[in-house]
Amino acid sequence: MPEGDTVWNTARVLHRALAGATLTGSDFRVPQLATTDLTGWTVRESASRGKHLLLRLAGPGGDLKTLHSHLRMEGAWRAYAPGERWTARPGHLIRVVLRSAGAVAVGYHLHELALVPTAEEDSLVGHLGPDLLGPDWDPAEAVRRLAGHPEATIADALLDQRNLAGVGNLYKCELLFLRGLSPWTPVGAVPDLAGTVTLAQRLLAANRGRWTQSTTGSLHRGGTSYVYGRRAQPCRRCGTAIRKAELGERVTYWCPVCQPGPQPAGGA
Repeated sequence: MPEGDTVWNTARVLHRALAGATLTGSDFRVPQLATTDLTGWTVRESASRGKHLLLRLAGPGGDLKTLHSHLRMEGAWRAYAPGERWTARPGHLIRVVLRSAGAVAVGYHLHELALVPTAEEDSLVGHLGPDLLGPDWDPAEAVRRLAGHPEATIADALLDQRNLAGVGNLYKCELLFLRGLSPWTPVGAVPDLAGTVTLAQRLLAANRGRWTQSTTGSLHRGGTSYVYGRRAQPCRRCGTAIRKAELGERVTYWCPVCQPGPQPAGGA
């Protein structure tokens, strides 16, 4: 699933394919942008902000606009050579196609697709907390925002992009295992929030530039995570069966021995 590092990697793919190029055509397949034509616009850069992707453009008359997209769970961008077959997803999932002389960028199953003046980007991403992989990363500010909701579970607080931008369900589960925290621990009871956010940034940063997400140091299939996706398998540390349960709108994985503290009534 797309998390902060995946979006960061995707932004770099688009930057390499399109930055500095003038668009020779565009095709938007969403109602709100169906009549938009970016032919003649130049791609200035592609950047990420948490889980948001920002493609910044300059118009022939000097106008500056940003094409914003959110990948959510299923979204993806792919870059192809002109004439290359588009094989990533079925055609009916395509939401936008951007063409240049040297590359074609295709956006699949994108959400919140919008074109706004670049000066107004904050209307779309200004609510986000410090970006774990961005130039604005500020661990002290992330701690301040987390601590502002002491009653929230640490699992929910880490997923709240208003606190810190980029953590998804995989990193949430892995981070809490490594810190020895039950996902149901209230934020106010976490003994070292600064250490938690610092480790979160290190985990995401370690996966920049590669598509395999690993928190264990192993890139071998089946060995990339401690608890995520490993329900009923033995904990790599103590051998206890990893458990899985609903927490908020997401599932969570944890080791009940290595992560002592509040536990749910159910859980498989």
